[in-house]
Amino acid sequence: MKAKNIRRFRRILKFNRRMRNRLNWLFVSFSWLGKKMKWMKFINPFRYLKILDWYIIKKFIGTYFYSIALIISISIVFDINENLAKFTQYHAPLRAIVVDYYMNFVPYFANLFSPLFVFIAVIFFTSKLAGNSEIISMLAAGVSFKRLMRPYMISAAIISVMTFLLGAYVIPKGTIIRQNFETMYKNKKKNTSAENVQLQVGQGVIAYIQHYDNNTKKGYGFCLDKFEDKKLVSHMTASEVQYDTISDSKYHWKARNWRIRQLRGMKETITSGSIKDTVVMMEPTDLVYSKGQQETFTSPQLKDYINKQIDRGSGNVVQYEVEYHKRIATSFASFILTTIGLSLSSRKRKGGMGLYLGIGLALSFTYIMLQTVSSTFAINADTPPILAAWIPNIIFTIVAYFCYRKAPN
Repeated sequence: MKAKNIRRFRRILKFNRRMRNRLNWLFVSFSWLGKKMKWMKFINPFRYLKILDWYIIKKFIGTYFYSIALIISISIVFDINENLAKFTQYHAPLRAIVVDYYMNFVPYFANLFSPLFVFIAVIFFTSKLAGNSEIISMLAAGVSFKRLMRPYMISAAIISVMTFLLGAYVIPKGTIIRQNFETMYKNKKKNTSAENVQLQVGQGVIAYIQHYDNNTKKGYGFCLDKFEDKKLVSHMTASEVQYDTISDSKYHWKARNWRIRQLRGMKETITSGSIKDTVVMMEPTDLVYSKGQQETFTSPQLKDYINKQIDRGSGNVVQYEVEYHKRIATSFASFILTTIGLSLSSRKRKGGMGLYLGIGLALSFTYIMLQTVSSTFAINADTPPILAAWIPNIIFTIVAYFCYRKAPN
């Protein structure tokens, strides 16, 4: 046993010696690398953040997520109370309610009301700092109001990037699951058919469907016309077309009872048959529009869909353009509302923070209302979509500049 312990002890010593030599080598290598790359510290963004900056950033981000948790929790309670009878009536399973519905309900509404949460967070913790005379101490120590805004703008940038990434890439995928749940268990009927659809599916190629059923992916009364130099050269009709959902590629349709007329000068050729596989540059999503469909596309998909619909001459792309530009505009709202909130609540006044929380709620709801109203103008009053999406930001930027100019005084 003693010999065995001695061998074991020697193995441990050798292992420790090898590890110590390797660690020494790594230390020497990193020391040499650090000396050669001293210039790296000048591009390190964290070197500009002081203790005061970290203190405000932690307060800002922490209060932001705390307000989200508080308000969304209340919203979930009200939503459960409103929809519990429907969940019971349609026998919604508990896992679907929690995972499919509420796990996608929370990010959607948290991102939708992100400007409200930003404003509440700034007003709440800044008023508390002012009430504890912390801001007075900062200003007395030589920190200017402009310098005080640095951690606020950094926090707003973090929230802005997070809001954009969630709204542009993550939440649309969850919205599809949530809308499917609402269709099954909340009896929210989706538009699953279209009548008299006509669109351009290619250069000089016009498709027409008298009636389309999205549940079966079938169209009735199909017509496909091809033009060259504004002259009709081909006319195809079919009593029924079926979209091929199992095909490896897109745009595959199966026509039944088809007939094609080829027009070449004074000659006309007619061919017909019972079933024909054909490629038509259209998909079911191009034919049926349901309420909120634009929210189910990620931003790259939304951009591609808008370009495709514009090329086809479709007129129902305004709501898609508004949604695309609104996602970008909403992310910039964090900077605007942070500036307004800091300017309003940085001064210590009698009465506490109640007045400023009320002002913050009023301004936030005004911003959200302006978003809705401007979107309606774009859809119904021919306002340019990009202007409609940025109208709230333009108005509130003027308000923010006025508050910022008056705040130091």
